[in-house]
Order: sequence, then C-alpha cells, then structure tokens
Amino acid sequence: MTAGNLIMIIIGIVFITLAIRKDYEPLLLIPIGFGVIVGNIPPIEGMALSVYDEGSVLSMIYYGVSQGVFPPLIFLGIGAMTDFSTMLSNPKLILLGAAAQVGIFLTFIGAMYLGFSPAESGAIGIIGGADGPTAIFLSAKLAPHLLGSIAIAAYSYMALVPVIQPPIMKLLTTREERLIRMKAPRHVSQREKIIFPIAGFLIACLIAPGAIVLVGMLFFGNLLKESTRTERLANTARNAMIDIVTILLGFSVGASTQAQTFLNPQSLLIFGLGALSFCIATAGGLLFAKFMNLFLKDKINPLVGAAGVSAVPDSARVVQMVGQKEDPHNFLLMHAMAPNVAGVLGSAIAAGILWSVLVL
Repeated sequence: MTAGNLIMIIIGIVFITLAIRKDYEPLLLIPIGFGVIVGNIPPIEGMALSVYDEGSVLSMIYYGVSQGVFPPLIFLGIGAMTDFSTMLSNPKLILLGAAAQVGIFLTFIGAMYLGFSPAESGAIGIIGGADGPTAIFLSAKLAPHLLGSIAIAAYSYMALVPVIQPPIMKLLTTREERLIRMKAPRHVSQREKIIFPIAGFLIACLIAPGAIVLVGMLFFGNLLKESTRTERLANTARNAMIDIVTILLGFSVGASTQAQTFLNPQSLLIFGLGALSFCIATAGGLLFAKFMNLFLKDKINPLVGAAGVSAVPDSARVVQMVGQKEDPHNFLLMHAMAPNVAGVLGSAIAAGILWSVLVL
C-alpha cells in the first residue's frame, strides 16, 4: 500500500461522512466513497480483483460505465420521474437551461488552451452541466482514460450544489431582484404532456444526433409516465431500476479511482476546470435571466436562472432556499424546475454535439 492509496481511502471516508453528516447526495456519495475505499486496497499478485483486471467481478460491473451502458438507463429513470409541465407552461424559461450550458463550452476552450486534446477537453467541459451520467457517457466515448477523474468531479460538484451556488447567486443579484414574484404557471393539458416527449425527441435528435441515446431514453421514460397506460413500467424505471443502476455505477466509478491512476496533476487540473465550469454555468443562467428581464413585462426572478445546471432537483431546491431567505412567502421551486429539466436536455444535447464533432 502506498501513501497515495491511504490518501484515496481517506477521501472515500470523507465522501461517506459528507453524505451521512451533511446529507450531501447520499445516494451517490456513499456508493462512490465505499467504492474508493475498495478500489485502493492493493491487489494480490496473480488474482484478478480490481476494475482494471480482465475477468474480475468488478471489471464486469465497470463494463456498464466504460461502455456507456449505465447512463442511458439512469436517463430512463429520470424521464419517468420528470414532470415537464412547468417548462411547457412557460417556454421562455427553457432559454435559461440553454444559457447555463455556456460553462461547458467555455471550459472546453480553456482545457484546450491548457494543453488537453480536443476530445479530452470536450469530456472535461461537460462537467459544467452538473450531470454525472452525461459526463460519464461522454468521457467513455471521448476520453476513457480520464473517466474516473471526470466522473468523481461531476458527482462531487453535484453533491456540493448547496455549497457552491448560493454565494454566486447572492453576488450576481440584488435584493430587489431576489424578491421578484413570478406568476403562477398555467395548467398544461395531458395531451400536451404526451405529445411533448415525442416532438421533443424528434427536434433534439435533429439538432444533435449524438444525443439520441441519452435524450431518447429520457423522453421514453417520460412517455411511460405521461401515457397513464404504463404506470407499472414507469414505477419500475423510476424506483427499482434507477436505484440498482445508481448503486452499480457509483460503486464501480469509485473503485476505478486507484491512486496509481488517479492521483496525478492531470486529475487535479480536471477538478479545477470542473469547478470553474460549474461556476460559469451557474453565472450564465443568472446573467441571462437578468438580460431577459430587460425585454420582459412579467419579470423573471434571476435566481431561477441558477437552476439551469442540470443537477435535478438540487439546484431548483437551492433556488427555493435562497429565495425564501429573502421572502418566506415567495415560492420559486416550480418555476425553477423549468430551467432545471431544460438543463438536463441542454447538457445531453451539448454532449451529443461535442461527440458528433470531436469523433470526426
């Protein structure tokens, strides 16, 4: 056992502690944290034990990560959980979800400037979407050797949404802006909810063919939910299946972070770029909401723009929390869910665009 292994085991214990004591994404950090501990126990020579040993049990589980199998299954479950009605009731809020994706592309440029290859830069940039499955899917396709670092960074920043976002939100908005009350969303008919996943998929796959798998599974899961005829399938997708996949994905990603391959200057740089990407994405949504208010009669509370990063539903909850600190009777959660789910679509489409362009 090296000093690096001990450091990684301590990091795994810190992840578990944060999950239990602070309630930071426990469904993700506990499997990842324990996986980090398992992955940094030195293997016995001649025995296939680690995720990198062909034929080992862990390598078979890790196959779902390295080949991009698990992320689409998680998107299926997310689709079966998601209610797009708030987004459909106020379509202009979709723009906030799109604006937040600026973090992905600015970080892509920054990573290239620092010497990463275009494919590596694309995989690193997607961390700014704060969407772990999308980050894993794209890095598996573009930069599999960076998959562990990118996955840990993406899930770490997802867990730290309540810590990272509030200071940026308060810095970029005035108290008067944080007090803005928005109109209640209009009622969305069941017909609209059923048509949307079909129409949305067709539009998205024309924009970014590389996103067909992720977006297709997301909208398929949503159709299972909204059709009202396949409730059993929708329940399985959003409960048992997504839980099983989350356990396997989190544990195997953690187990892939062996100190010998993970602890290096490149990984630290990826963590730094990921943090920058996440901050830029949050700021992009906030500032674009302020820009939209210059032209709107019914103003948008700029805090809602911070929910454009696709950490569902944590970033929407943070918007609600920050808004209620200023005005306990101002309810922003339903409004924030619109750019939040739009951000999920935005990050998946951004990943599809990067994959389509960078594999050529």
